[in-house]
Amino acid sequence: MGAITLGYEEMMQPPAEDRAAPAEAAADAAKGSHSTAPAPSGAGGARMARLTRSRRPGGLRDRIRRDGPLTLIARWLGRLLLGFAALSLAAALLFRFVDPPGTYLIWSEHWRLGAVEQEWRALDDFAPSLRRAVVAAEDARFCDHRGFDRDALRAAIRRWRAGGSLIGGSTISQQTAKNLFLWPDRSLLRKGFEFWFTALIEVLWPKERILEVYLNIAEFGEGAFGAEAGARRAFGSSAAELSLARAAQLASVLPAPRVFSPSDPARGARVQDIIDGARTLAAERRDRCLGLGAP
Repeated sequence: MGAITLGYEEMMQPPAEDRAAPAEAAADAAKGSHSTAPAPSGAGGARMARLTRSRRPGGLRDRIRRDGPLTLIARWLGRLLLGFAALSLAAALLFRFVDPPGTYLIWSEHWRLGAVEQEWRALDDFAPSLRRAVVAAEDARFCDHRGFDRDALRAAIRRWRAGGSLIGGSTISQQTAKNLFLWPDRSLLRKGFEFWFTALIEVLWPKERILEVYLNIAEFGEGAFGAEAGARRAFGSSAAELSLARAAQLASVLPAPRVFSPSDPARGARVQDIIDGARTLAAERRDRCLGLGAP
């Protein structure tokens, strides 16, 4: 009897697919109710997206409210300075071992003139007389200072305060830093960058490398960069073959290479001063950092 009763109850139940139909219909109705809600589009949708982004925790507006605008500006400036310091350090390290492909002035003159003269030479390929003459003409304390000549700087600052320009007071290290990394200008901003790069190369480079780069990128005449190009233009000979007199003539143009000429008789007094200075450097052994070896 119990078996008959159980069979009767099973027979009275609706089929399984009929039981699932109401559940599926309810799910479809719920899904349809969601899909029929209009989604924001066009300008309204973009505005909602911007509002959603701005309300995210940690967004720009939240950081401004939390830290203040000055703090955020200082933080970004600090990151920029850190990036600049890292890039300039990498460049100084690179050119300690790799000859630079050019400078701002060389490229700008190439653009202006259509062509420039430059032949890179190792320091040993420059005559000792030329090395001494250039140092005597531009920076007699080159082997003694660490990039800056304080006496020359004080004199330049006095001239500037009196209404003059910032010309003068630059060592060979400063001129190398300016010529290699910066642009030709006399502003305080450029001077500040010059001080930074001078300190870098004085720390990272030996004096011999500083002089070598200087002798290869300094302008010795309009469109003639490097002492090799200057010597060939002025005398038709290599910079390795210059006598002291000719080396002094070539070095005498360095204050204004587009104005002065090595063969200008009016530069005779200046040339003699350079010759005397070069001999003094050799006599007092103040040429010890010029890569000349033992006397």
